[in-house]
Order: sequence, then C-alpha cells, then structure tokens
Amino acid sequence: MVCGGYILYGPSSMCVYTTGNGVNGFTYDPSIGEFILTHKNMVFPPFSKCYSVNEAYTHWWTPEIKDFVAWIKTPNKEDNRPYGGRYVGSLVSDFHRNLLYGGIFFYPKDTRSNSGKLRLLYECAPMSFIAAQAGGMGSNGDVDILDVVPKSIHQREALFIGNKSDVLVAMDFLSGKRKS
Repeated sequence: MVCGGYILYGPSSMCVYTTGNGVNGFTYDPSIGEFILTHKNMVFPPFSKCYSVNEAYTHWWTPEIKDFVAWIKTPNKEDNRPYGGRYVGSLVSDFHRNLLYGGIFFYPKDTRSNSGKLRLLYECAPMSFIAAQAGGMGSNGDVDILDVVPKSIHQREALFIGNKSDVLVAMDFLSGKRKS
C-alpha cells in the first residue's frame, strides 16, 4: 500500500488520508472552495470510549465474539470499560469517530459467513493502512489485515479495526487465549 483515504460527507465534508507518513485530515471550507488542513498527524487516543458493531447479528456470532463483546461491556477502571456502543452502520463514519475519540469497529465472521463481509482490497486494507499510520491496527481476527495476501479482487474478510490494544484483545479472544 502506498496510500489510503476516505471522504466524509455531512454538515461538513472531510478528506482523511495517508501516504505512509502519518494521517492528516482536511475539512472543506465552502467560503473559499478549498480543503483546509484541520487535523494534522491524527492518532488514536490511548484509551477507547466506544465499540461499533451491528448487534442485530448477535444470534449468528461465535462464542468467542460474544465473549469479546461481554469483555467490552464489563466495567473495569484500568481499561476505561465499559465502552459505549456507537454504531452508525458505515465503516467510514464509525472508523472516523473511533479515530477521533478512541474505539474499535468490527464486522466479524459469523455462522452464516465464513470469510467475513468487507472487501479486502478496497475497504479493509486501505482503512487498516490509515489505522496503522495513526497508531492503531486492523485485523481479520487472526492476522494483521496488511499481511493478508489477496487471492481475488473482491475477496472478503472479517475486520477488527481501531485502537491497537483493543484489536489485540479481540485477536486473543478469537484465538481462545482469553475468555470473558
């Protein structure tokens, strides 16, 4: 990967990108018709505040995913838990909020989808590149997403992305090294 980025549209439009040397965010200023650098050298906060996952799919989750979510919801002052649940349903907007305030987004494999739903080459990898450049991490639950060698152009993967410590905890739960 040589670059990764996304654009958010809403009350304000923002472009966030990396070329492998940190992450910068630019906000559109309609009065001059230009994007202005407003978020220089973006990094994940040290602690998470929220988690983003579609809990409507809980019935199809593996026991390991259910244990990880139980861990997230269990109060613990050292880890600043429990986290608040914040799910917009959009990888980019959920990821952006977690980048600004700390958190983890995940779309795991489940009993209906053995490989995950998000596309490796144009969703998981670019966003994971941004996460890594901001001190975070992206994983498919087994390995760092950036280490996955694509087998097809539309290859789908599970995705756990955000604060590195949370992604590593998720990987521990998925490997069976940790239980809630």
